[in-house]
Amino acid sequence: MKSWLKRTLIGVFGASVLFGGLAACSHRGHHGGDGTYAMSEEDAAKMKARMIEKVGSRLDLDEAQKAKLGVLADTLRAQRNALVGTTTNPRAELQSLIAGPTFDRGKAKALVESKTGAITTQSPEVIAAMADFYDSLRPEQQAKVREFMASRGRGWGHRS
Repeated sequence: MKSWLKRTLIGVFGASVLFGGLAACSHRGHHGGDGTYAMSEEDAAKMKARMIEKVGSRLDLDEAQKAKLGVLADTLRAQRNALVGTTTNPRAELQSLIAGPTFDRGKAKALVESKTGAITTQSPEVIAAMADFYDSLRPEQQAKVREFMASRGRGWGHRS
């Protein structure tokens, strides 16, 4: 695998881990009775602001870097929304595959294709946003990101 591609993929997955961890830590959304998680645009904007503030203080980001982090957060949110699609209850969607006497292979295939299509469509933008943010970091900031990723997210105030 080419080194730039490998680094890009590691960066994208690292960003997903970073933002997923931050989202889990600051998780104060509203759960539906069916176990789904619905976040309004207002809640998403608040979470984004908290994430930028937290990551910004940990990495000592300047305003340009915070702006690129904001673009990355927006791009990841757009990818998540594309991946979720129009379903309001993913559990029911999966349960419908086994609702009859046989597994609905056609519906399962269509579901997988829609999810992988969303990933394929959005990935170039996510990679570009991650690369723009990471490349804007100073070497010492990049080292902090690598250290955070090496510690699996426990390095920034999480307990082991």
